[in-house]
Amino acid sequence: MPEFEFTVNGDKVAVDAPSEAPLLWVLREQLGITGPKYGCGIGVCRACTSLMNDEEIQPCTVSVAEAAGTSITTIEGLADGDELHPVQQAWIDQDVAQCGYCQPGQIMAAVALLNDTADPSDEDIDAIENVCRCGTYSRIRAAIKDAAQNM
Repeated sequence: MPEFEFTVNGDKVAVDAPSEAPLLWVLREQLGITGPKYGCGIGVCRACTSLMNDEEIQPCTVSVAEAAGTSITTIEGLADGDELHPVQQAWIDQDVAQCGYCQPGQIMAAVALLNDTADPSDEDIDAIENVCRCGTYSRIRAAIKDAAQNM
């Protein structure tokens, strides 16, 4: 199997995997990074949302070969030591999470949005299409607005 090198949450890694292996499986199974969740495997539910070179991706649809040479950030890489990222703190402050399954992907999608749009409108926030079975969308919107003020 070929070896692929990339950076995950600030750490350089090298993995042996088939080139077409989904990045999600490499993150979870080989690197033990379990924040990005498997939901649909086709990038629709967005439970696995992460960042590649600071751009939003769904690692279930990105091959490990496509990740070679890039920088991947998952929910595990957002906090700076004990200091939470403003989006993570807003999630706590707004009591967003219920079951929690989709929350890492929701948070990463919010970070990607705020990286591009400092003061997002309701329409910008509603364009995030991550699926939440618990339906906490109004609290998600409030948390993103709070985070925007603290970034």
